[in-house]
Formats: sequence, C-alpha cells, structure tokens
Amino acid sequence: MFAKISPAAARTDVLSGLTVALALVPEAIAFALIAHVSPLTGLYAAFFICLITALFGGRPGMISGATGALAVVMVSIVVQHGVEYLFASVVLMGVLQLLFGLLKLGKFIRMVPHPVMLGFVNGLAVVIFLAQFGHFKLDGVWMGSQQLAIMGGLIALTMAIIYLLPRVTTLIPSALAAILLVSGLVALLGLDTKTVGDMGSIAGGLPTFHVPQVPLTLETLYIVLPYAAILAAIGLIESLLTLNLVDEITDTRGQPNRESLAQGAANVVAGFFATMGGCAMIGQSMININNGARHRLSGVVAAVFLLGFILFLAPWIEQIPLAALVGLMFVVSQKTFAWGSLQTLRKIPRQDALTVVGVTVITVLTDLAVAVLCGVVFAALVFAWQHAKRMTAHSHTDAQGWKVYELDGTLFFASCASFAALFDPKGDPQHVVVEFRHARVADQSAIEAIDTLAARYQQEGKTLHLRHLSPDCLALLGRAKDMVEVDSFADPHYHIADNRLG
Repeated sequence: MFAKISPAAARTDVLSGLTVALALVPEAIAFALIAHVSPLTGLYAAFFICLITALFGGRPGMISGATGALAVVMVSIVVQHGVEYLFASVVLMGVLQLLFGLLKLGKFIRMVPHPVMLGFVNGLAVVIFLAQFGHFKLDGVWMGSQQLAIMGGLIALTMAIIYLLPRVTTLIPSALAAILLVSGLVALLGLDTKTVGDMGSIAGGLPTFHVPQVPLTLETLYIVLPYAAILAAIGLIESLLTLNLVDEITDTRGQPNRESLAQGAANVVAGFFATMGGCAMIGQSMININNGARHRLSGVVAAVFLLGFILFLAPWIEQIPLAALVGLMFVVSQKTFAWGSLQTLRKIPRQDALTVVGVTVITVLTDLAVAVLCGVVFAALVFAWQHAKRMTAHSHTDAQGWKVYELDGTLFFASCASFAALFDPKGDPQHVVVEFRHARVADQSAIEAIDTLAARYQQEGKTLHLRHLSPDCLALLGRAKDMVEVDSFADPHYHIADNRLG
C-alpha cells in the first residue's frame, strides 16, 4: 500500500502530517458548529475521512476531512430532522459515491475546462480567506481594539515566519515552526488572545460504532436521499477538482475513480461512527503539498496525530493561539489563488475570462457545486459553438518524399468524421506523417478514430507516423500505438477522459 520512500521523504511526510493535523483542528470544529453538531463530531469525521482516503485514495498527498462546503448543506437536515438523519445521510452519501466510482464516472472530471479550474481555485482561495475573519469575533461581536491588535500582530508574525524561514532552513516545515514559535511566545508573555480551546473542547475518547437511529422506511429515504445526493455531488466535485489541482502542481496523475471509491467508503464508515462525513480539503492539501509531502504517509500521520490530540493532548492543543492557524490559512489562501490569472484575463478569449470570473464569484456567493456546474455548461456551449466547424489539415511533401498532414483543431466525437475525410490512404505515398502539434485529442472517440486511420493505412501496406501526441494518447492507443513517435521534450501533456486511466 505504501510505496517505498526514502528516510528524508518519510521525515518530510511525518512533519507535514503533524502540521496538517494542527490545521485540521480549528477547521473541523468550525465546520461542526456550522452544521449544528458537537466539535467532536467534526473532529472524528476529519480523522476517519483523512485516514481512509490517505490509505486507499487515488491521490497520495491529498488531505480530506470535514469541510465547510458540506456543512452548509448539513445544517438544514440537522435543524429540520435531527442529527440522526444527518448520520443516515452521510452513510447514503458514501454509498452514492461508491456507485459513482464503481461505474467509473470519475473520468468526466478530466473534461472540466481550465477556466473552470481557475475559477474553482480562485473562488476557494477567497472563501478560505474570508472564513478566517470569523475568528476575529467573540460571541458574534468583533474583538476590542487591543485584542485585535494582539491577534493581528501574531498573524503577521506567523506569516513572516512561514515566508522567511525557508530561506534559512528547510529542516522543519515553516508552517509547523510558525505554529510552535507563536504558541511559545504567547505562553511566555502571557498574552490574552483567542485559542483553539475557545472554540470548544477537543478532549474525547475513541469513536464508537453507531447505527443511525432512524426508521427504515420509504419516508426516511425520501427525507434523506435529496440531501445525500447533494452532499455526494459536492463532495465528489470538490475532491476530484482538488485532485486535478494537485496533479498539475506535482506533474503527476491521480486516479479519480479510485478516489471516488475511497471517499465513498470513508463516508460510509464515518456515518456509522456518528460523524458529519467530509471530502477533500484544498487548504490542507495545499499545506501538505507545499511542505513537500508526496506520499500516503503524510495523510495517515495527520489522521493519527488528530486522534492523538483528542485522546491525549487536548489540554495542550487547546492552548494554541488561533492567530497562528489564521496566519497559516492566510498564507494558504495567498498561495492557492492563481494570481497569474489576473494578468491573463486581458489576454485570453473573452468567454474564457467570463468563465474564470463567473465561477469565482459564484463559488464565493453560493457553493462550489453550483459554480462548477454553471462554468462547465457555459464552457460546453462555447466549445460546441467554436468547434462545430470542420477540422482542418494542411498537407505537404517533405524532403524524404513523405506526405505530412499538419492538423489544426480538436479531435473529439463531433469532429471524427471530418478527421477521417482528410486522408487518402490509397493515393498517399508509402510513408505518411500525421502532425498533432496544433491539434488536441479530447476523448475516447478520438482515440478510436486514430486507431481506425492506422488500420486503413495498414490495409494499404503503408507506414503511418504519428507525432506530438500526449502520453495519455500513447497509453490508450491500440493498433496505432507502435506508430507514435515519442519526443519527451516536444510532446504536449494533457489528460483524456477514459475509464482505463481512471
């Protein structure tokens, strides 16, 4: 289950896991309070979701736990029907996510356009930033000027340590060092500032198995199913988009179907242990990735430390000043926001710019699922409009006497017929080159079209050369696989939505 890692990498994962565990505590408590359940309900949820997805998920290094996106939906069912119906909803939510993974539907997350991804990232960065201002209030009222000044100074100190310490040493994650140093300073000077314990006690025992106490009737199903479906959709969207984001940052590829299965299993378990369930957390995932953690060990360590805090270290953890954790989340927000997108808004097509801004705003004002759905629908309409025209190719004969087809456009299900009509296997010379430098292969239909083209040239006894295809294309091609000329420096890198790569 664990890939073999070096001692240095293991040390990085362990320290990063500890940092993530500390950052999980206030988030889990805050989201539990939003959902109108006890702090321990959120903490236990974070433990189960983090542990199970770290062990079995499709994206090593990604962190999952109790999230605000789910909490704002959960509060409705708790207020209207009671907490036991919440636990039943979480179990059914997990079952729906398991079905999603078993049906291998995770591939469709690869078709979320890049402008939607930018909007998702920017929107969540703003949400993370704005969420921290709730910590500046006491019983719903803003702190006094002296307390605000102390907290502001500690936040500034925390951020300064996080930014500056890596210039001196990387032996310890700067975020962990900042939390420890600021906590020590507060204790040493006896500063009066808000702490984790002010949000609620985190002391507790081991979580216990609990079957939701709801009637096993159709009426219960009618109550629970709509909430479970919404929770499952939001959880999967946030998890799989976070997976995509981590893929881009680390230049690796996660497995969305496996992640869906792990999320589903985690929520089923969480529901049967009377917790609020959860999904991937972009903030904590960014902390982990920015610390250099790349393995499953970091998530497992975070979950184990979190449970250790609950069982043994609650009095100490409750003394951590919230300013240190708020400062950390401010840094996470700053690093998560795609600042380069602000400059590119004036350079990219207007419709892409509208998608980025629209998804960002909708994420902040409503919720992630609505924002992504709106963005995908808008991008799909734009795509269909722009790519309804036929795919084109410019052909010429090179110095070797080979005929070269330089493609221009997107090869997908709607353009496959136009693609096939571009070629003349009978009339072409012995060697034919298909240049994909200015083309993009989008889906399984495109892969089948390339394989079919290869078969046509093979039947004529001629040799086909395919250039500048992505590694995903090479992995998926059948008959045409041996015709691909690989150039690791010049070949593009993009993903294709397909079950075999899920």
